[in-house]
Amino acid sequence: MSKEKKKNKRFEIIENQGFEPTYEVIRDNETGVLYIAYNSNFGVGITVLVDQNGKPLVDNDF
Repeated sequence: MSKEKKKNKRFEIIENQGFEPTYEVIRDNETGVLYIAYNSNFGVGITVLVDQNGKPLVDNDF
């Protein structure tokens, strides 16, 4: 993948933990909002990460 195409990706995995099941933190590169995805042999789930007030978490480096 070219450097320019990679830079323009809407979503990017910024952290990955585990091996069956796995947890991934995904950043929306347009808004900076963070999501968590859970992947196991039985299914996949994804949700927005929120702070203690229920507001979406935004990547500090965004």
